[in-house]
Amino acid sequence: MTLLQKIRGNHFCSIIIYILYYKCSRYKERNHYYMTSKQRAYLISLAMKIKPVVQIGKDGLTPEVTKSAEEALTAHELIKIGILNNCESEPKEIAPVLAGRTRSEVIQVIGKKIVLYREGKEDKKKIVLPR
Repeated sequence: MTLLQKIRGNHFCSIIIYILYYKCSRYKERNHYYMTSKQRAYLISLAMKIKPVVQIGKDGLTPEVTKSAEEALTAHELIKIGILNNCESEPKEIAPVLAGRTRSEVIQVIGKKIVLYREGKEDKKKIVLPR
C-alpha cells in the first residue's frame, strides 16, 4: 500500500503528500539538494565575470565536449559554455542533457550561453553558497 492509498479522504492533503514524496524521491535519485533562488542569483552574479571555457560547435554535444565540461567542472565548479552559431541544437535543449551527463545544475541559459554548477568536494571547494 502506497502513501497515497493511505490518505484518500482529503484530496488536497493527498496532493501535498504526493508532491513532497515526489521531491524526496528526486532528491534521493539525483543525490543533491535543491538550490534556493538566492544561491542561484549569487552564482549568476559570479558567472557574469567569467568567460566561456567550453565551446559547442556544429557537431553538437559529443563525448569530447562532455569530457571537457566534466574536467572544467572539476577544476572550477562554475563554468560558462558557449554555443557557436553553426550548432544545429538549441541551447535550451543542450543544457539539461549536458547537466545530466556531468551531474551538475543548470544555473542559467541565456542566448547562446549556458552556465553550469557542480559543488566541489569538501577539500577542494572554491565557492561557498549563501544560505
